[in-house]
Amino acid sequence: MTLLPGLLFLTWLHACLAHQDPFLRGHPHTHGTPRCYSAEELPLGQAPPHLLARGAKWGQALPVALVSSLEAAGHRRRHDRPSAATQCPVLRPEEVLEADTHQRSISPWRYRVDTDEDRYPQKLAFAECLCRGCIDPRTGRETAALNSVRLLQSLLVLRRRPCSRDGSGLPTPGAFAFHTEFIRVPVGCTCVLPRSV
Repeated sequence: MTLLPGLLFLTWLHACLAHQDPFLRGHPHTHGTPRCYSAEELPLGQAPPHLLARGAKWGQALPVALVSSLEAAGHRRRHDRPSAATQCPVLRPEEVLEADTHQRSISPWRYRVDTDEDRYPQKLAFAECLCRGCIDPRTGRETAALNSVRLLQSLLVLRRRPCSRDGSGLPTPGAFAFHTEFIRVPVGCTCVLPRSV
């Protein structure tokens, strides 16, 4: 439950931005319009400091926290052969006793890094189910008696959009504003009964 304070803050942040709180937009600006930044004011990949200074803790969210370890693991495997981890594995209890939850699950999954330069955070870990069915604990092999489905978590992100710095309504080249947006991020997989037999 350590994510609860961060999620509550993100919900509050979204509500404040939705009401166009001038403090959260930075300097006083035209009412109803988020602040428009130039590339010099805010380099690519950075979020407005006044939003982060209020305690937004994206780093505590699982999809953000996993990115660095996934990138480090990907760097180590870069020159190796393609992994068989994209297929539904055979579950052998003696081999997975010390493994992480996503490897011991009867609906196993792996993570991949999703990158979007117009989003903050730019990189998020997305779960991908490895099986269409689920693994039968007795045989260790996939069965179609159950289906693997993704578990989705709502996450508040900031979305960069072009904006006008001169008030003309036409986008100024290189200028952008941040808008809040909830996205659904796959964080794991679980087994469910099929919709039809």
